[in-house]
Amino acid sequence: MTTASRSAGEPDDAALVAAAIGGDRAAMDRLLRRHYDRIHAVCRRITGSDADAADAAQEAMIAVVRNLASFDGRSSFGTWVYRIATNASLDELRRRRRRPVLAEPTEVPDDHDAHRADPEGGRRLDQIDDRMLLDTVLRQVPEEFRVPLVLRDVGDLDYAEIAATLDVPVGTVKSRIARGRAALGRLLDAGNRPGSGERPTVHDPPAHDPPRVT
Repeated sequence: MTTASRSAGEPDDAALVAAAIGGDRAAMDRLLRRHYDRIHAVCRRITGSDADAADAAQEAMIAVVRNLASFDGRSSFGTWVYRIATNASLDELRRRRRRPVLAEPTEVPDDHDAHRADPEGGRRLDQIDDRMLLDTVLRQVPEEFRVPLVLRDVGDLDYAEIAATLDVPVGTVKSRIARGRAALGRLLDAGNRPGSGERPTVHDPPAHDPPRVT
């Protein structure tokens, strides 16, 4: 069960949003706790850094609190929150002026080969059981491919939402996701190959309570 999941009998996001907008601080706290782990996962995989992810997740939660009254319900609350987390992560990348580690981009198929570059389609990140290996190799995928791939597979945004978030055409989003999957696949194959060295030691942080936003 993810942080965004809820047990039977618990109020849904819509009820909590309404209560929080009405000034119920406990409802706001429950919303933040429910979505925090997924927000942090999006931030960590976009920024490629635990420290930067913590900063971005904190900024995202502050933005959620400040802007909750503007949530119009046209998308799910989770989608709205993940978009905020994405923007916070991109702001963190720009602020730190980070440059991604290149993943042999000349070996990634060109845009016109995007369909062939993604023969498995769908949810490749969700299909990878070794989260340590995933986090390690994902950091090596160039930022322009990593970001839309994470938005698709971790943030559950559709192509149009990703295009709007990144301000690029839908076709570019599809191409970058396909090229990102191709690069990720090669890196995963190399990481799983016998004799490729020790297994990565980067661990997913355990589920924990979000920092309190006051």
